[in-house]
Amino acid sequence: MRAAVFVSAGQPLELREVARPEPAAGEILVRVAACGLCHTDLHYLDHGVPTFKPPPLVLGHEISGTVVRAGPGVDGGLVGSDVLLAPVTTCGSCAYCRSGRENVCAAQRMIGNSVDGGYADYVVTSARDAFPLPGGLPLDEACVIADALTTAFHAVVRRACVAPGERVAVVGCGGLGLNVVQVAAMVGARVVAVDVDPRKLDLALTLGAETTVDARDGEAARRVRKVTDGGADVAIEAIGRPVTQEEAVAMLRTGGRAVLLGSSPEPMTLAGGRVMYRELAVIGTLGCRPVDFPIVIDLVRRGRLAVSPLVTHRHPLERVNEALDLLRRGEGVRHVLTLGP
Repeated sequence: MRAAVFVSAGQPLELREVARPEPAAGEILVRVAACGLCHTDLHYLDHGVPTFKPPPLVLGHEISGTVVRAGPGVDGGLVGSDVLLAPVTTCGSCAYCRSGRENVCAAQRMIGNSVDGGYADYVVTSARDAFPLPGGLPLDEACVIADALTTAFHAVVRRACVAPGERVAVVGCGGLGLNVVQVAAMVGARVVAVDVDPRKLDLALTLGAETTVDARDGEAARRVRKVTDGGADVAIEAIGRPVTQEEAVAMLRTGGRAVLLGSSPEPMTLAGGRVMYRELAVIGTLGCRPVDFPIVIDLVRRGRLAVSPLVTHRHPLERVNEALDLLRRGEGVRHVLTLGP
């Protein structure tokens, strides 16, 4: 089968012919229809962030496809089903899994990090972490639900606990931040979208933002406080830079919640006294619990959440490196590799 293989940081992916994997007990073999490109992969490629499985490794964790084989112990009726794959497989038995926090499973494995991922014709994964997709939902769009949409849902609904009528500032309107915008709007929040790209701010308005703040003037926190009459109830940072994480905290009203969704290897500065005296909360968020995947898929099926406006570019596997270059330059919103037959 074809696969785009990560061999070393700083080098392009190599297109190779490799052996097709076989499903072990409890696993399924999936023919990949589409795989989203994510900035997480750029961390490995450009910044030397180590993967759990050393290279050579097939990247890609936003996967939709069709089950073509079931391993021992798996219901053979799954064969032929269109599925969405959770990026992280869980053990189901650790303290976190047993307390409903599977997204921080102590023994989790990430597709395209711990094991080979979806920049290939086929992938194997745990049958327990594959979710049926309804008919009529295009597979080349559905793949972005796997991470960009479910992660936003977890951040807004489970971690920030956003309530109807609350003022929510979303800092960064890339593929992840725009999903935060639409999930927050769906639950009834009054959303302020913050970014430096006017085109992404316009898209944020179509996805439910009430207003926008152009951060190019460097006064984003002050302007958010002004348009929210004193500060946001919730500020969700979806970039992963210390300066914007600090801005998110500065956007809050007394009693507000800052949610750190973007990943940053560098420390932010946090004024502990300000957090204490104003009873601010700083909350981390990671991925999404598998139990919430069917909920998010159904919200898309019912038209409550959108994926079509987000998929701006589709690429064949052979052009994966060109696609990654576009992602690096910030062109478009979501880039997808299409690998269907």
